[in-house]
Amino acid sequence: PPAATGSDEEDDSDSSTKPIRSEKKKNPASLFQTGGDPPKEKKSKKKAPPKAAESEDETPETPQKNSNKKGKGKKSKKPKEERPPSPIIEVDNLEEFVLRPAPQGVTIKCRVTRDKKGMDRGLYPTYYLHLDNDKKVFLLAGRKRKKSKTSNYLISIDPTDLSRGGENFIGKLRSNLMGTKFTVFDNGANPDRANADWSNVRQELSAVIYETNVLGFKGPRKMTVIIPGMNADNERVPIRPRNDNDGLLMRWQNKNMDNVIELHNKAPVWNDETQSYVLNFHGRVTHASVKNFQIVHGSDTDYIVMQFGRVADDAFTMDYNYPLCAVQAFAIALSSFDGKLACE
Repeated sequence: PPAATGSDEEDDSDSSTKPIRSEKKKNPASLFQTGGDPPKEKKSKKKAPPKAAESEDETPETPQKNSNKKGKGKKSKKPKEERPPSPIIEVDNLEEFVLRPAPQGVTIKCRVTRDKKGMDRGLYPTYYLHLDNDKKVFLLAGRKRKKSKTSNYLISIDPTDLSRGGENFIGKLRSNLMGTKFTVFDNGANPDRANADWSNVRQELSAVIYETNVLGFKGPRKMTVIIPGMNADNERVPIRPRNDNDGLLMRWQNKNMDNVIELHNKAPVWNDETQSYVLNFHGRVTHASVKNFQIVHGSDTDYIVMQFGRVADDAFTMDYNYPLCAVQAFAIALSSFDGKLACE
């Protein structure tokens, strides 16, 4: 109904006229807190690795009008509406970086490229994740395994080594038989190979549930994303299921949400002019696609936990914020490419 659209648009324009949220609005970090004591305001700010200190105040919520891709440092003197330049992000230890939550207040802007060249790449393309900055630092590569009964993507910190056994294996994404639910694991051991204290067992980093709508997968999709909560030190609460009945998907289905956070994609708004569903990506997305999405927490839909969208045939931007890490965000993006969903 047009009324709904109207009110959504109002909402949007409204949010851009509000002052930047310096008046003590709730700290987005508190949305993700599940374990331990509530964070002490001061402490949670300090926790971010020192690298990000200079860009702590960047507010991801500022409407970003231009799509100045490179974000040159010089532009920061302009009025607040401008898109903030990408903060300098140091990736000293790749393995550590890709599993570490984004520092609070910093949007980590990335680019995903899809490589379909080669013999069977049409069916099994390789996906690469780079930082979207001048240096284009490589972060992760992912590819679907060929012999699996269900969709199974390996994620590696080496663009040339996508083997399960290699030391570059950092995580994987596995779907159910229907291809509508996905689980993201780190590179820990299968529960069958647990050591005595379970410390080596793999963690579940995320689960993604796609709901078809009346149009099948043609219209806007509904995504639910489940992630582990954060403790008082702003670290991810480890979720190491002992079997499949204890994983994030089962916890969510059974409404057992201890230490678990539920996120959703932001509903796009129908635009009569373009006859399409639209979301405001602040210049970060240039092509319409059912794969474009933004993930938000129900209690603060202005805080974009992650956004993903197409900028060319085989190129996408992927931006993520606290509490996600690169592996979580990349795996969520990979799930949206999967075969059964890609019936565009």
